Amino acid sequence: MPPSRKSGKTAKAVREVKVPRTYRLNPARVEEARRALGVPTATAAIETALDMVTFRHELADGMRTLRGMVITPPEAFDS
Repeated sequence: MPPSRKSGKTAKAVREVKVPRTYRLNPARVEEARRALGVPTATAAIETALDMVTFRHELADGMRTLRGMVITPPEAFDS
């Protein structure tokens, strides 16, 4: 049985260390990305876009790793 929570308490969010940076970005493109991603701020849009690029790279790496691997369907193990 999972431990019970006291009412009114929420889990603390994990905080990342952030540093100020300055970039020259087209404000219209950032706003378009913010709306498309459904996030409230330009910073959230940039972070989400970076997360998506990183995830895409990880998927591509995984696919390269799986290339040529023979996968046996589960039915083959049934006797």
